[in-house]
Amino acid sequence: MSFEVHAQGAVHVFDSFECAIQRMAPVCEHCQCRIVGHGVEAGDRFFCCAHCARESGVRELVDHA
Repeated sequence: MSFEVHAQGAVHVFDSFECAIQRMAPVCEHCQCRIVGHGVEAGDRFFCCAHCARESGVRELVDHA
């Protein structure tokens, strides 16, 4: 039971969400974890949370939890 993910003009075929996450999810620039769900962005930089953003010098981001 495979499924397709269409992103940026390409089609990716996966047989599990775990494989799709490993291939497609962005990586936090500070702790290198895969960002699944809501992360935060600063320009073209991705972080899993505002804490990681602050640790990397980005002060304007806050968590919404």
